[in-house]
Amino acid sequence: MVPCQDARMASDTVSVITGGAGGMGLATAKILGADHAVLLCDVDQQRLDVASEELRGLGITSDTVVCDVTDRASVTNAATRAGALGRVVSVVHTAGLSPQMGTVEQIIAVNAIGTVNVDEAFVPLAHEGFSIVNVASTAGHTALKLLSKRDYARAASDPDAFLERAAARCNLVPQKLRRGIAYGLSKNFVIWWSKQLAAPLGAKGARIVSVSPGSFDTQMGRLEEAKGAGALAEHSALGRFGKVQEIAEVLAFCASDKPGYLTGTDILVDGGPGTKMSAKEMLATLRNL
Repeated sequence: MVPCQDARMASDTVSVITGGAGGMGLATAKILGADHAVLLCDVDQQRLDVASEELRGLGITSDTVVCDVTDRASVTNAATRAGALGRVVSVVHTAGLSPQMGTVEQIIAVNAIGTVNVDEAFVPLAHEGFSIVNVASTAGHTALKLLSKRDYARAASDPDAFLERAAARCNLVPQKLRRGIAYGLSKNFVIWWSKQLAAPLGAKGARIVSVSPGSFDTQMGRLEEAKGAGALAEHSALGRFGKVQEIAEVLAFCASDKPGYLTGTDILVDGGPGTKMSAKEMLATLRNL
């Protein structure tokens, strides 16, 4: 797609958003697009076209590229496309699968290996002021310790072996729990992985953080409403689902140059600690995963 010509402000800087056709990604693009051209990456060209048209109506310069984050060549192509558009200043990686959206293997491949692929493809473009924001999850903070950090490190060196071992460990639990466990494990990996890249990026004057959303009012979030997300929202301090604009503001802020000393950490955006779930409620939630 040709970038729109009626942009609010022409820019030679580019922000890349994976999962850019989704609710969280598109909401973030609307904020970052005030200062930069945006490249939306997603697996569905039709959804990308709709998202790009919405941005066009807001006067935001946008381009799109179909990108499967589990395919290293596809991600490399997206990075090349971004570099051709201008100076890449940020990457917001929102692409992911929730427990109801795939098999154990698919969830781990997209959420964990996909994050490695995206980050490694864009690290060569890093420079002073550049940033990566990876979307993790509150589930990553409560994940079962099924893998060691040595296992995690294999996601970059031997992704097939990592996927095989991670899936095998998840498949040790009762079948009804496996996808939820795989999701928590994959998002715990994102938190760990983001910390590992802080020093290499810091040497370039660049930053990386992960952001862990709780229950948000997105298509994905509502898909999980009856599977645990609704209960978590009710038990948060605010007692409700988060609004997509609220998480987008956090992602856009982290991607901007404003938090210049913030790197190598995870940011929880979960509505705050509220009432604790009873053992009965927790068991019911686990059964619904």
